[in-house]
Amino acid sequence: MTGPIGSDTSVVSPEDNAPGLLGLLYGAYAASLFALLGVLALLAVFITPSIDLRTTARLFLRLVGMRLTVRGLDTLPSGQCVIVANHASYLDGLVFSAALPPRFSFVIKREMATVPLAATLLRRIGSQFVERFNRSKGAADARRVLRSASGGTSLVFFPEGTFSPRPGLLKFHAGAFITAARARCPVVPAVIRGTRAALPPGKLLPRPARIALEVLPPVVPRAQQAATAALELRERARTAILLLLREPDLSAA
Repeated sequence: MTGPIGSDTSVVSPEDNAPGLLGLLYGAYAASLFALLGVLALLAVFITPSIDLRTTARLFLRLVGMRLTVRGLDTLPSGQCVIVANHASYLDGLVFSAALPPRFSFVIKREMATVPLAATLLRRIGSQFVERFNRSKGAADARRVLRSASGGTSLVFFPEGTFSPRPGLLKFHAGAFITAARARCPVVPAVIRGTRAALPPGKLLPRPARIALEVLPPVVPRAQQAATAALELRERARTAILLLLREPDLSAA
């Protein structure tokens, strides 16, 4: 699962996407396999709540032929941290689940709580749902996430909050960085590539693709005041992600 990321692993060539009938058959196979493994994982979680679901995520990627190359896990702090990454597909969480140690929990938009199988599995692995549109509910969710971080939990955020069919990096919401600043822990930028091609936004069936995940060195705030530190963390982390991602800056869009 780990190894160096070369230039070829960050680009999905046309040959990686099966056209026509073959593509439909592949997509149906991958979707059916995901559902089957999801049900089996859910049953396993009910029987053994402490089970490590990374094996299921890795097995799915392997069986559908999505090659995952991971680099930089050795830069993760041994203690608590907050990972922030670009967001391009519903596969992003699955990829991080396959790659990261089990001590990480995900902070996810509350819309995912309405997806029955996925929501149950996400809750079972300690994920936290955050409201994006209702201000009062969003504030309550943010306080709950902060309490979790203050208690020592390491978290994974997709600070764009959503993803776009158009390649590029959207503006970052401040929640992840406020959480890190108040919990006094480092922010770890990460870049994921290939998932947009594997499961494009708006599509139901996945396609074969090469996926690359790179974890960058931690960013520690220089400022002492939490508000200033959060802004600094956001700027530095986003700049690091944008430089490695090599996609347009969509923050003004």
